[in-house]
Amino acid sequence: MSTPALAAAPDLSAIQALARDDMQAVDALIRRRLASDVVLINQVAEYIIGAGGKRLRPMLLLLAAGALGHRGADAHQLAAVVEFIHTATLLHDDVVDESDLRRGRRTANAVWGNAASVLVGDFLYSRSFQLMVELEQPRVMRILADTTNRIAEGEVLQLLHVRNPDTDEAAYLRVIERKTAVLFAAATQLGALLAGADEATEQALHDFGLHLGYAFQIADDVLDYASDAETLGKNLGDDLAEGKATLPLIHAIAHADAATQARLRAAVEHGDTEALPEVVAAIHATGGLEHSRNQARHYAALAEGALGGLANNAYVDALRGLARYAVSRDH
Repeated sequence: MSTPALAAAPDLSAIQALARDDMQAVDALIRRRLASDVVLINQVAEYIIGAGGKRLRPMLLLLAAGALGHRGADAHQLAAVVEFIHTATLLHDDVVDESDLRRGRRTANAVWGNAASVLVGDFLYSRSFQLMVELEQPRVMRILADTTNRIAEGEVLQLLHVRNPDTDEAAYLRVIERKTAVLFAAATQLGALLAGADEATEQALHDFGLHLGYAFQIADDVLDYASDAETLGKNLGDDLAEGKATLPLIHAIAHADAATQARLRAAVEHGDTEALPEVVAAIHATGGLEHSRNQARHYAALAEGALGGLANNAYVDALRGLARYAVSRDH
């Protein structure tokens, strides 16, 4: 597959600066609407929301709306909805994966336990639906209802592939479409919808988000084998420990010699982190990292291509920049 060259890595801080005023309004709304008279909900929700992160998904919605000339309270509210949905999935993911570190600090389930994390995740899901209903836009509700259902499918689909060394690239892509790409796509599509875009433009923004989601997740999975724990903000080899065969390892299993292939399959089946040095060596030897990076670049280029019909402005430039950032970051 030929991969179009992407332009130089962008300055993320410049992209964030473009959306700063709107993101501040979103953050204020998030904190207002997190409030509950149940103290534990406030503690857990504030802990994970307050952890920071890039707030990439709500920012995508704001940038997509801005690219088409729309800014306002409705965009802030939907951006908060998208962040609540994402945060709920993080709480549930960390329980399922038995993770104890995210963004460089203990996960909520490590602090409060699994039950509290699952239940507060449910609270965030239901709060997101309260917020979207307030906008009284049936298409918004349909898009987000369909998206959350697809995300739930992705969680179950991923569970079916845990400790499964026969997971192939097609199965891996099906999981990350549902787990990551569909929420990116919903965010950018909703930005276009709020702006009153025509059907073709709305589809273009949806496609941009979908391809960006693929690029972002594949690049993320490369970092699990190519970064360091301090930079990454989570334990290296977490994917292997959880029995997840992500693209670098899937490629290695498919292209290693028979003896190495057997050891890699056993490492996946047993979540064997002691085998991590051998797994990393095999991934390097088979070109697994470069194959995965090329796939991420391919999807990032498709994302940029989806913006081809939009009139150029600072917001469109920022969206293009995020496509490049997705595959050039180190965390």
